[in-house]
Amino acid sequence: MVKNLVIVESPAKAKTIEGYLGKDFIVKSSFGHVRDLPKDNNAIDIANGFKPTYVVSPDKREVIAQLKKLAKEAETVWLASDDDREGEAISWHLAETLNLNDAKTRRIVFREITKNAILNAIDSPRAINLNLVNAQQARRVLDRLVGFELSPVLWKKVKTGLSAGRVQSVAVRLVVEREREINQFKTSSAYRVTARFDAGRGAVLEAELPTRFKTQAEAQEFLTLCVGATYSIENLEKKPGKRSPAPPFTTSTLQQEASRKLGFSVAQTMSVAQKLYEAGKISYMRTDSVNLSQDALVAAQAEIERAYGAEYAHTRQFKTKSASAQEAHEAIRPTDFALAKAGADSAEQRLYDLIRKRAMASQMADAVIERTVATIGVSTQPGVALTATGEVITFEGFLKAYSESKDDEDTDAESSFSRGLPPLTTGQELPLQVLRATERYAQPPARYTEASLVKKLEEMGIGRPSTYAPTISTIQKRGYVEKDTREGKERKFHVLTLEGSEVQVEAKTETFGADKAKLFPTDTAMVVNDFLVEHFPIIIDYKFTAKVEGEFDQIANGHEQWEHMLSNFYGTFHETVERGQDIERSTLGSTREIGTHPETGQKITARLGRFGPYVQIEPQEGSEEKAVYASLRKGQFIENITIEEALDLFKLPRVVGQFEDKDMTAALGRFGPYIRHDSKFYSLTKEQDPHTITAPEAIALIEGKRKADAERLIKEFPENPEVQVLNGRFGPYIVVGKKNVKIPKGEEPKDLTLERCLELAEQTPDKPAKGGRFAKKAVPAPEEKVDTPKKKAASTAAAKKAPAKKAAKKPTAKAK
Repeated sequence: MVKNLVIVESPAKAKTIEGYLGKDFIVKSSFGHVRDLPKDNNAIDIANGFKPTYVVSPDKREVIAQLKKLAKEAETVWLASDDDREGEAISWHLAETLNLNDAKTRRIVFREITKNAILNAIDSPRAINLNLVNAQQARRVLDRLVGFELSPVLWKKVKTGLSAGRVQSVAVRLVVEREREINQFKTSSAYRVTARFDAGRGAVLEAELPTRFKTQAEAQEFLTLCVGATYSIENLEKKPGKRSPAPPFTTSTLQQEASRKLGFSVAQTMSVAQKLYEAGKISYMRTDSVNLSQDALVAAQAEIERAYGAEYAHTRQFKTKSASAQEAHEAIRPTDFALAKAGADSAEQRLYDLIRKRAMASQMADAVIERTVATIGVSTQPGVALTATGEVITFEGFLKAYSESKDDEDTDAESSFSRGLPPLTTGQELPLQVLRATERYAQPPARYTEASLVKKLEEMGIGRPSTYAPTISTIQKRGYVEKDTREGKERKFHVLTLEGSEVQVEAKTETFGADKAKLFPTDTAMVVNDFLVEHFPIIIDYKFTAKVEGEFDQIANGHEQWEHMLSNFYGTFHETVERGQDIERSTLGSTREIGTHPETGQKITARLGRFGPYVQIEPQEGSEEKAVYASLRKGQFIENITIEEALDLFKLPRVVGQFEDKDMTAALGRFGPYIRHDSKFYSLTKEQDPHTITAPEAIALIEGKRKADAERLIKEFPENPEVQVLNGRFGPYIVVGKKNVKIPKGEEPKDLTLERCLELAEQTPDKPAKGGRFAKKAVPAPEEKVDTPKKKAASTAAAKKAPAKKAAKKPTAKAK
């Protein structure tokens, strides 16, 4: 007989909790959600108050059967899912599915997995909070309605296999609009004047002119006027200052800082934090509160005093700016401040260290600084002065433990302390070492990283801690946004240097526009975004999306009925979808005429096709010619590709050179760029471009592939080239045509005969087709992905591959 059954979401959490409870408790996992809306149009009864129908997920039937058996035997069932809307919904679904009666059911919550927290939760159970459940149901139903009604419009009007979502489409819009801001940015330059002086005793003083010159002529005139000048300290001003620590982490600030300091993606941060939470090392990682409990404040102060001294401790209570934040919840913090290291691997240890140091720093004293500003006069130009600024830290305070990083767009912000100035006195003359005016270009807005996009969504009130990571993952999985690293371009800039009595002008080059791990929209994103902005503004509107999030909060607080909220939304939305059926495809921005071919006069267009964006040379009217196609390169868009750039794309396929008396041809195929040589195909690396790859690089690629293939090949059969014995990632195996065949234990791969290989292949069943009856069911994403008919599903899969590149009468080949 089971006395107490505790049900949590994850096996790792179950293992940790079981260690804290006595022999009267058995702890089991539900492995996340156990029920969801079915994947068909009958999931929501709109006419009957948006009543949802839930079904047990096929992969959870066995789990439910086991939990039902244990729940029936147990005296008390404790539902211990997470303390948020998603967790509350899981508990409610479990209670409904297991037919639990109220008398023997207890709902318990905790924000950290420690012995005290678990025992306190057991001592103070409560009922399931239906307001929280209804807020989660409202989000789930709303997202399903949007997905199921809007996605088919996209299939008909734009391209099959597309999807739309209430939050994902807004996130895509932000990325698209940022890309257009960058493309439309008008670059301008100005000249920044800097000087280096001898400050005595081997010290150097660097100073800058506060104003910038717009033209080279103005900069040159200033430097010329400085010929023969003397420089002296006109004024020294010292100002005390201080810096205060940042609050402890919320979900979004943890994602941002882990991205900046550790290079983690948003999804990786949440996965690693989940493991730390389940191991009992940190408090719950989905939170928008910066509050710390009284116990945590006391523990932090004790550890700060032990590690750094009493003068470094300073208790603070931070207040969350967001109106929707739940102050009863806590920020992310270690469960034991005295534990300096925690985590099962390097990623966990590094993230734990970040969380601990940030939480400790938030309870430490301000850093005290002294800023000195030196004003340096120029004898030949009265009223003109250069300035030198230095800062000295007189008391480290919280900086002893932690310093916050900044995003690209925050580089102008004071992110670190400058060095102190050398000893100076008013009136001191400064011998000039060098005076220089350097041309500097204005920078366009920075592209979003995953973390800075989360920051923007949070600032706009869109999404909540549990939705950030899934939203970022969803827009990438569905081919709207790519996280990519792009090389920069070169440009010239000028440097004017005063040497003696002459101004020297030098032209230099710099690389600009390089991006690492930034978010780029695809052409599909641009076309779909424009379509939604024009025809479905309610879905893509920032304020409206934020207002919906606010209404979910009202439902969670018991101030609004969820059916009423859905009714208000659905009426207007459904009417808009109905009107969308009449939109003409010709009005979409998926096709654009670029210009005409300079030699033949044929029209050249840019289009969005099944495999992505491409340019096309249209056949002459009345001729039997076929159209010629070429895929767009990375960074090119249908909306702004020029005729020159388009013509350059038609230079493929091109002969790179010869190897072994046979041509090496660079081309683009469905699966990306490749070299074709002797009827074989060699995929280019990410760094290689088919338009610029050289003959030596192509030869190295071919030889490298041959070497790898030779090391992989164990045995082949000349009488049947379709059969090979190969060495794979998981050991030797047999390939027969397109079928992979396991080698039975005890059989030596080198000794296999052709007959034995064919016999084993005959015994190996064919794989079922994807999407078939026995296909693995995908875990539903928080934003509903709409099922399509089989043909549409196939199109979706194909659309994720590289765009087709076809020349007339040239077959497309898969690079092997």
